[in-house]
Amino acid sequence: MLKSKKTKKSVTIGIANIKTTFNNTIITISDFLGNTLCWASSGSSGFKGARKNTPFAAQTAARNAALKALEFGMEKIEIVVKGRGNGRETSIRALKSAGLNILSIEDKTSVPHNGCRPPKKRRL
Repeated sequence: MLKSKKTKKSVTIGIANIKTTFNNTIITISDFLGNTLCWASSGSSGFKGARKNTPFAAQTAARNAALKALEFGMEKIEIVVKGRGNGRETSIRALKSAGLNILSIEDKTSVPHNGCRPPKKRRL
């Protein structure tokens, strides 16, 4: 029984989805069809608890994801940012400093039109 050697994908242009919450930052890098190539998060980078939502943790996660993407031969990237967390700008800078050329940056953070119903007034 012969096993064929698995070949690595060669993708030059991809999409980086950055989801920043108040507890974590998740970076997913995919090709243009939406197939995930690699991902990294603040938690997978070794941070726990309150340190996961820091800009440094987001920078470390973005660098880890970019280094994995460079192994696939990725050169250019489009960035989609979603969320209002602390690691928005630093994760973009980390992707740039890792050697990826940024084609565009898009912000898809959802904005509430009227929001949730507020809690009832506090009685004194």
